Amino acid sequence: MSNGKINVTADNIFPIIKKFLYSDHEIFLRELISNAVDATLKLKTLTRIGESKTELGDLTIEIKIDKEAKTLTVSDKGLGMSTEEVDKYINQLAFSGAEEFVKKYEDKADGAAIIGHFGLGFYSAFMVAKKVEILSQSHNAEAKAAHWECEGDPEFTLEEAEKAERGTDIILHINDDSLEFLEEARIRELLNKYCKFLPVPIKFGTKEITETLGEGEDAKEEKKVVDDIINNPVPAWTKAPGDLKDEDYKTFYRELYPHTFEEPLFHIHLNVDYPFDLTGILFFPRVKPNMELNRNKIQLYQNQVFVTDNLEGIVPDFLTMLHGVIDSKDIPLNVSRSYLQSDGAVKKISSHITKKVADKLDELFKNDRKDFESKWDDIKVIIEYGMLSDEKFFARAQKFALYQNVKGEYFTFEEYKEKVKDLQTDKDGKLVMLYAAHKDGQHSFIKRAHDKGYDVLLMDSPIVSHLMQRLETSNENLTFARVDSDSIDKLIKKDEDQPSKLTEEQINTLKPIIEGSVDKAKFTVMMENLSSDESPFIITVPEFMRRMKEMSMTGGGMMGMGNMPDMYNLVVNTNHDFVNNILSESDEEKQKAMIKQGTDLALLSQNLLQGEELTNFVERSFNSLTKG
Repeated sequence: MSNGKINVTADNIFPIIKKFLYSDHEIFLRELISNAVDATLKLKTLTRIGESKTELGDLTIEIKIDKEAKTLTVSDKGLGMSTEEVDKYINQLAFSGAEEFVKKYEDKADGAAIIGHFGLGFYSAFMVAKKVEILSQSHNAEAKAAHWECEGDPEFTLEEAEKAERGTDIILHINDDSLEFLEEARIRELLNKYCKFLPVPIKFGTKEITETLGEGEDAKEEKKVVDDIINNPVPAWTKAPGDLKDEDYKTFYRELYPHTFEEPLFHIHLNVDYPFDLTGILFFPRVKPNMELNRNKIQLYQNQVFVTDNLEGIVPDFLTMLHGVIDSKDIPLNVSRSYLQSDGAVKKISSHITKKVADKLDELFKNDRKDFESKWDDIKVIIEYGMLSDEKFFARAQKFALYQNVKGEYFTFEEYKEKVKDLQTDKDGKLVMLYAAHKDGQHSFIKRAHDKGYDVLLMDSPIVSHLMQRLETSNENLTFARVDSDSIDKLIKKDEDQPSKLTEEQINTLKPIIEGSVDKAKFTVMMENLSSDESPFIITVPEFMRRMKEMSMTGGGMMGMGNMPDMYNLVVNTNHDFVNNILSESDEEKQKAMIKQGTDLALLSQNLLQGEELTNFVERSFNSLTKG
């Protein structure tokens, strides 16, 4: 038996780094600039605590392209390295200088600001470069500059050199198959994507600006060439909420989404340092009818370095329709910093974000209810989705989730229950919440409910069936019923029973006549004793069948229900004179015509009469007017 250590050699690791470690080759620029930022922040720390005597001066990081030489250079004016340090941090693969620095100066340095943790980022350069050079001058004036060179294999050269300024130049000799990274537009795209908010100024070329000199009639414009700084080192989310005004948040939103013209409805500023580090700003946009259109607009940063806009796990699913930024050094990433690794911290952060959003919504509701109501229709899908998918959010949302009736009035659920409980509690003690999906399309049914003194909610979001199911299971003796799912007297049953003008024998005679005149596969004929002022024929959609069908179509309910054909009840009011006239008519053809006209009118009131059937109905109606 023998013991030993498994050795990972440069011969084995280089192909992995170059081809497999980083899923996207463009990541190399993010990694190199992140290293340059680290070197700059380390120098600032050492200068602040007196361990470096150098003058900080201009700390701008610069990116330069030389198409003729086929090189891309990343230059910083940070800590710099001696030959010994290059040998330690570059030649010892996966030794993270950032990790070592944070441990050494954890009481003095801003560890949250140091980006690197794996010590592999530098080697991502070899994905696009056939040769990489390092020219570095340490902040320690006594140290000689170092020049390192490697062609992507275990062989390298390291020697002393001359460099006038403190800092490090990383020079990439770009491969022939990666020449896209010598194009200014491509590099600018990557800088905008990954480095837009890094905490050190980053220069990429120059730009021409126009300055106004003087005032009044003496004012004149002068063009001037200045450094093109591509990033905002101090974005809004890094500042204290108390230091920002509403206009600052709107400006930041436009900075995040320059091609978006609509302003957000409101924002939520995240600023947590215990039990984990989390900052960010979330914006509530106006939600479009297709919820999927607005997803993946939240950007994840780690120490102001862009990581991803796919925040599955870290942000609850219902909040992926929000826009904005989240930044946390405590979010675990894979070695290439390209995606999240699942662990307990992620769940805690996700839970905290949910709570923070709920608290903010409650605050907005309490502070200015009228303004909150004016925005409700634009955010309700997000809130309702959250109530369905998150138990804790459902409980919190009871304070601010709103329900609108067809008159345009808004209520919390408890307020609405209090409003309707006296009139809309049936004989069995069950509170019936009447609702409509279309205020105009179901107007006749809404009117009948109003005539009884009842109130009707407008429930028209895509997931309303799921929400009602959730509310019913959370409230004992409460049910939702759409106004067109039955006659109003059947929806809210009271003690009194309506007598029928027709005898049982007459009803048994009439029912098969009507059944023989309609499509039995589509309609179930129901003879009911309704008030004489109710319509003679009413088309209703059974609540259970319709709701299960809707839930199945939006994910949920009973499997296969979404594909079932539409089924309707044809309710015949035995107390209406028109129904009695049908029974009295001796001419069979006239009898069928009366039934057809009554059925079509009932379908028309539900917007269900379409196509050829609608055309025939219109022609038949005009013909009857002409004959009359």
